[in-house]
Amino acid sequence: MKTLKTMMLGLAMLALCGAVKATPREDGKLTENYAINTYIDAMTRGKLNGLNEVLDKSAAFNMLRGKHVLSFDKQQMLDYFQTNKNIEQQCTTSTSVVESNAGLAIVKVDMKFENFTRSNYVTIANTGSGWKITNVYSVFVG
Repeated sequence: MKTLKTMMLGLAMLALCGAVKATPREDGKLTENYAINTYIDAMTRGKLNGLNEVLDKSAAFNMLRGKHVLSFDKQQMLDYFQTNKNIEQQCTTSTSVVESNAGLAIVKVDMKFENFTRSNYVTIANTGSGWKITNVYSVFVG
């Protein structure tokens, strides 16, 4: 049963990755899917291609750790991602759209590890130069 679950999760991830990679950029602009998939690649696989361009210059990253909120800016997060370049996380990742309209989308990215889940609420906005990540709020449950 556990093997079946693992196999099904693997197939679901493969299908998700295939669908994600199939989303082209429109007219040189960043799409919603491109922005969120670039973020997921950086978080889960340490792949940094395109990350700088999908993060808005004023992007804010907040993490709830117990009763403390830790806050980081774009450069601090880029430095963090650089130290974890090409490191693949041992987790299962899933996404769901919380809200979406023509100007803004909030996507929940769950990273399920063995003993806890990290839920990232990623806000992307339709800026003048395409869709960019403006805010990420992370919560750890477990």
